[in-house]
Amino acid sequence: MSQPTPSKWPAGYDLRSLSEVDSTMSEASRVLKGLAGPCWIYAQTQTAARGRRGRAWSMPAGNFSASLVLPRAGSPSDMGLRSFVASLALYDAVKALAPEAQLGLKWPNDVLLNGGKMAGILLETAGEALIIGIGVNLAHAPAASDVEEGAVRPVSLQAETAVTVLPEDFMGYLAEAFAVWEQRFSTYGFEPVREAWLSKAARLGEVIRARTMREEMHGTFETVDAQGHLVLTSADGRVSIPAADVFF
Repeated sequence: MSQPTPSKWPAGYDLRSLSEVDSTMSEASRVLKGLAGPCWIYAQTQTAARGRRGRAWSMPAGNFSASLVLPRAGSPSDMGLRSFVASLALYDAVKALAPEAQLGLKWPNDVLLNGGKMAGILLETAGEALIIGIGVNLAHAPAASDVEEGAVRPVSLQAETAVTVLPEDFMGYLAEAFAVWEQRFSTYGFEPVREAWLSKAARLGEVIRARTMREEMHGTFETVDAQGHLVLTSADGRVSIPAADVFF
């Protein structure tokens, strides 16, 4: 089944819609100096899309990819917390389209559907600006052999829920949801965002594996702290992890 587009676009946000671009993240970097306020960069086709740590991001027709430029995103710590804002926006956008979908949020920047990875978030800074890249498997998912060993299996919204939505329509749902959560974050700070994120967190209270650039740790996923760090408890005690890849 298909879904309609929301009738309104959030006030204060611009949209640049392109038929093709190398990468919406790269395009965002090129245009950010001329922006007066937040702006979404949407493209139907990307020829050189990328994910975290420069990894290639598959972008078949029917999937969604866009980048949001926040020209003045606050302190470096506030910038990093936008991954939680974006995750909650994605959660709400998908729920608006597929209310019965079983969603979860995986620290630090993935959205899961039926236990598989449906969407990912990438943050890049440029001075005072923040660029938030978002990719969603609306119609297609990469093969399991295309992802890192031990990573969560890729899934698509269409295959898992039978919901069909055009990428340009999803743009409206996501922009509206992001504006709501960004306003809450800007007004009330991180705590209400943190509480909402934790209420939807995948594997909270369970043993997980976190791999940093230097080591790998196993422990119980206790919480996310006020800085957005992953908090694990193991036989060696409680540890706060600012950045890592998480495996279940």
